[in-house]
Amino acid sequence: MAESPSIGTGKAPAGSGPDAAPGRAGAHIAWIGLGANLGDALATLQAAVQDLTHADGIAAVTVSRFFRTAPVDSSGPPYLNAAARVLTTLDPLALLDTLQRIETTHGRERPYRNAPRTLDLDLLLFDDVVMDTPRLVIPHPRMHERGFVLAPLCDLDPSLRLPQGDVTSLLRACAAQDVVAL
Repeated sequence: MAESPSIGTGKAPAGSGPDAAPGRAGAHIAWIGLGANLGDALATLQAAVQDLTHADGIAAVTVSRFFRTAPVDSSGPPYLNAAARVLTTLDPLALLDTLQRIETTHGRERPYRNAPRTLDLDLLLFDDVVMDTPRLVIPHPRMHERGFVLAPLCDLDPSLRLPQGDVTSLLRACAAQDVVAL
């Protein structure tokens, strides 16, 4: 009987199997949601991906296609969204610090909850870690309800499992949400 995929990786635990990078002991797999709806959103997302690629502690970045999505629990123009799968040696809070530095570099402000933004980088999953602190909750608590998160995750790995189920089934449940691949 085959081992079922681990939550968050869609594969065997990080550091083993085909996801293990030679010479990368202690590497973790993290999944990041990317979004923007102010300014030149596409250019900002592309620059953020480059910033991730060159960030200390990040060894590899794989990015989904970009998707145009309607705002959910937010306002303003349509969003562009994507997801990235990263191989990192950082711990979850250090990775969050890196993501927030990249957001700040691209003009991210937080005037109020769910405000339109130049860049949003959300740490969605980190290996099989479950964490609930004032700074960070992983797995991300609402990703299973949001087509703008699920479509890019499904694009990267249709077999990825979240605590609520596989991303393909969860995405079908969000079919009424406006998500269009570019």
